[in-house]
Amino acid sequence: MSRSVTTTNPIKQAIRQQVVGLFNDSNRGERPVVRSSNALFDSASVAWRVHGDVASMMVGGITGLLLQMLHPAVLAGVWDHSNFRADMHGRLRSTARFIAVTTYADQDQGKALIQRVRHIHDRVTGEMPDGTRYEANDPALLAWVHVTETISFLNAWIRYGEPSMSRADQDRYFAEMALVGSAMGAHPLPRSRHEADRLMAETRPHLRKDARTAEVANLILHPPASNKLTALPGRLAAQAGVDLLPRWARRLHGLSPSPLEKTLVRAGTLGVAQTLRWAFR
Repeated sequence: MSRSVTTTNPIKQAIRQQVVGLFNDSNRGERPVVRSSNALFDSASVAWRVHGDVASMMVGGITGLLLQMLHPAVLAGVWDHSNFRADMHGRLRSTARFIAVTTYADQDQGKALIQRVRHIHDRVTGEMPDGTRYEANDPALLAWVHVTETISFLNAWIRYGEPSMSRADQDRYFAEMALVGSAMGAHPLPRSRHEADRLMAETRPHLRKDARTAEVANLILHPPASNKLTALPGRLAAQAGVDLLPRWARRLHGLSPSPLEKTLVRAGTLGVAQTLRWAFR
């Protein structure tokens, strides 16, 4: 997340401190990203608007991860090369950090982080259970990760932040984010809503769920909470992330919230989103 102005309101301060701690690893010296006038995107971009909303980004991040884990090669990379069992929160935080830096920080910082992640991906290779080789820097896999993240962040923003968002702005968001996807080496890259929906549909035949998918999804949806203040919003964000999944993805995961649950989750998430916007205003 990016840094906002200070406040003397103690309630706002308490909420901000919790959110800053959630998205920044103090043990690694991380601090909120400072917004730069020399970022990869300018302040009038759709990316600045979408990525600046804490609650919808949390929900979209969970939805994106649940979609990504349905791809066997992406799942294998996480299974073989990460400590997700001990630190699933760390993976979500790393994704949030990457988005914040590449959206708001000075573009030199953004480009440097992209190169750092690409170098890390160079070492993420192996074999899936059926013997098929995978490489994290495979352009098609990167495209799947890219499209699931972007479409999930955008859908969460539309649901909880801007329900009347125009199709033109949605298309503009995908076109903007293609800049980051291209730098990461992803191909093919959607540059409009239509192209994003088409890429999702084309990838569906390659998706599946197995015992490993279920284990990772369980850790995404039921992470250990460090304190009571973050426990409830975390559970609510997870439920909202499931609700935001396409129907076919919920079926694959075996998740089927009832209409009443959906109504309560959406109302509760909207309330949290409004509270966080107030705290960071």
